[in-house]
Amino acid sequence: MKFGNSVKDQDKLFWVLHLGGWFAWGILGKYAYTIAILEDAAPNYFLYVMVITVIGLVIALGLRSVYRFLWSHPIWIQALGFLLGTSAAGYLWLRSRSYIYSQWFEKQKDMEAWLEKMGEAAELYEKVSYMETYASAWTVMLAWSVLYFAIKYYQIFQEVQKSALKSAAMAHEAQLKMLRYQLNPHFLFNTLNAISTLVLERQTEAANRMVTRLSSFLRHSLDNDPMQKVTLEQELEALRLYLDIEKVRFEERLSLELDIEEEATVALIPSLLLQPLVENAIKYGIARSEEGGLLRIAARVFAGDLLIELSDDGPGVDLVDGQIPDANGVGLRNTRERLAELYGSRHSFRLGKTDPHGLTINIRIPFESA
Repeated sequence: MKFGNSVKDQDKLFWVLHLGGWFAWGILGKYAYTIAILEDAAPNYFLYVMVITVIGLVIALGLRSVYRFLWSHPIWIQALGFLLGTSAAGYLWLRSRSYIYSQWFEKQKDMEAWLEKMGEAAELYEKVSYMETYASAWTVMLAWSVLYFAIKYYQIFQEVQKSALKSAAMAHEAQLKMLRYQLNPHFLFNTLNAISTLVLERQTEAANRMVTRLSSFLRHSLDNDPMQKVTLEQELEALRLYLDIEKVRFEERLSLELDIEEEATVALIPSLLLQPLVENAIKYGIARSEEGGLLRIAARVFAGDLLIELSDDGPGVDLVDGQIPDANGVGLRNTRERLAELYGSRHSFRLGKTDPHGLTINIRIPFESA
């Protein structure tokens, strides 16, 4: 919501509550209550109630101006303004009501004659009546002020909460983008090293093919928004572009086997989720074997989750509590952190051994279809 619209909405809310509250007090709290107690009312009493209601409404607007002026001041000044403001507003409203009542509703001379008949009790009655009326006027102004500050602080709380949520979302997005953008430098470093090796070995044709395929892969990578998820089918297409690069190095030593259920192909996953895992499998598994090896990717949907299994038949690694000791590579750590940022406790990422040898990675994330 834009700031201008927010201010307009707050002003609209104030006037709705202000006018509605005051006329509810006048009609229900004053007129209807008096009728219910006395079972009758003097002529023009409703008009009198409406007049004092409007006066109270205007006095409260003056209080609002005072409170808005004090809003940027320390809290103790606001508290002092609150006490003095409600006391002054209550007294001003009382004097206005008394003047209108005595000059218009019941003449002063009639009141004096009635008090004279009461004799010695008249003075006490006058004081008690005055204090009771002032207490009533002050209570109404106090209630108005309490509601004003309560709503104002609630609006501030909502704005602070909204700002905190927005900051958290921005931090979350920045973290995901950072994790996603870490992949390209890591991948480029390894690929350029391979191209350099081919050039040094004067395998210019192979080096040229690798550069061409690297260009295609990077174009695909840069075209994808790191905050957007892609279908598993799109992810596998990107993976084939990457494997085209690796096959220049490994030729027939690298084999790929896919076992993807049809329902799983439309599942949404973070873009380039599998590429660093495949890169690790090739680097630490297949590349260490003279005969090369098989890379297998399987995916299926089960119980509302997408299950992905990536395995190789390389020499494998020794696992301790499902972790690779002293592992400091980017691929596994980066993938764990991305999944944790996106899914929290709703995912799992486990390492295991491939039978008879190799490493298997199992990923479970909530199933979301395109």
